[in-house]
This record gives sequence, structure tokens and C-alpha cells, in this order.
Amino acid sequence: MTKRSATCRLPSSEATSELACNIARILVPGDVVLLEGPIGAGKTHFARSLIQSLMDVPEDVPSPTFTLVQTYDVPSGELWHADLYRLSHVDEVEELGLIAAFDDAICLIEWPDKLDDLCPNDALTLRLSLDAEIEDARQAEFVWSAEKWNIRLEGIMS
Repeated sequence: MTKRSATCRLPSSEATSELACNIARILVPGDVVLLEGPIGAGKTHFARSLIQSLMDVPEDVPSPTFTLVQTYDVPSGELWHADLYRLSHVDEVEELGLIAAFDDAICLIEWPDKLDDLCPNDALTLRLSLDAEIEDARQAEFVWSAEKWNIRLEGIMS
């Protein structure tokens, strides 16, 4: 599979939230979005905005830093939000039940490097990076190889 990528500049936290809402509209059960970037890059902000946009009645979306996984029932099915930062070994991923969730839930994974070889081949990766000159600005790069993302991302990244 050929890797493809697209980038966009996010000049504010509101722009990050808007991108998250746009991505939320194209997700279906079985989709995995891997959120990469340094601490403070906006991974949790992006995930929180995405999750809230899918809820019938938006509610508080806490960071799963300490619980490792939060699950939500959204109209399209189950959504899993995982923060793997505190995991020390890849075996802990399987204990969370996350691998099974890849098949039938929408999954947002922060710190996906902890998945090691368990990372799904058809995942969409979002790499967020900080803008050195503007405090709330970010650079977003999407990377994918699965065909399904080509058409889905077309309207969002153009």
C-alpha cells in the first residue's frame, strides 16, 4: 500500500475543533485514528472536540490519561478514546480490550507508538505539531495508506 499524506495549518484552537468535527462526520465503526504529537500539541483537544461533535447531547469528555480508555455511545455505535502514554509494555494494550475494539468501534488513540506491531494497517494517522511563532496555532498532517481514506478526506483537505 502506498502512503499518502495531506497537511493543513490550524491557526487557532477553534480551527483544531472545526477539523475534528469535519473528521468526525466521515468516521464509521471500524475506523482507527492515531493521534501523534508532543505533549501539548492538541491531541486531547482534537479528540474531545471530535467526540463531543458526535454526541446527541454534548457532555464532558475527560482525558483518558489515568483511566487509559474512555468509551462513549454515539449514534453510529461505540467510540473508544485511549491514551496509551502510561503503558509500559505492548501486552497491556491487549488487556484493555482495545484490539477487539478496532473491528467494531471508532477508536481514537493517543500515543499510538505504544501499539507497536498491533497498530492497524488501515488506520488514519494525524500528526499534530506546535507552531513556534503563534501560541494556539498547530500544523496537522494526515498520513494513510488505506484506499478508504482517499475519498473520505477529499472534501476535508481540499
